[in-house]
Amino acid sequence: MQTSALPDLAHTAAKPVHWLATAAAMAGVVALAGLLQPRTATATATAPEQRTATQQAPAPAPDPAGVDFPLECGGAGTTVAKQAPGDLDGDGRPETVAVVHCAAGSGTPPGGIYVLTQASGAAPRVVATLVDPADKKTVGDFAVRDGVVSATLLGYSSLEVPRCCPDQEEQASWRWKGQAFVRTSGDLARSV
Repeated sequence: MQTSALPDLAHTAAKPVHWLATAAAMAGVVALAGLLQPRTATATATAPEQRTATQQAPAPAPDPAGVDFPLECGGAGTTVAKQAPGDLDGDGRPETVAVVHCAAGSGTPPGGIYVLTQASGAAPRVVATLVDPADKKTVGDFAVRDGVVSATLLGYSSLEVPRCCPDQEEQASWRWKGQAFVRTSGDLARSV
């Protein structure tokens, strides 16, 4: 093995004082970088408990139980067959759309589609009727999606058609526009 003609390099024989000097220099660089940091780059950490305390939970959608629906059921009471929440008017508070019919023991009673809202601390109430039971329609498929209420309405072409078996089907949807719900599609009925 040959020996080197060069003197030993300083880093190959480091002493503890060299390591202390390096550590002190690094600490100085980090401290100086913190002092020279621009003001816009400062950040404040927020504890998770504080973040959740300042963020309010979204208001729950109105519950249709106990709502007095505008149905004439002759003392039979009403049945909420279907319901779906959704922010229909874009105010950040959810409404509930409910499909309701009379609590008949048998047959296919006509139903209504109602929009419910609830102010803070108040009871839920009906604010719109999208389908009136007087129209003698039953509601098949039903959904609330992206501010649009859509439903399949089933009806009868004549009084001779048995009330168990609707023979007309109509696709309908409603969207809030300005001050009212506007029917946006499905104006034509078709036979099933």
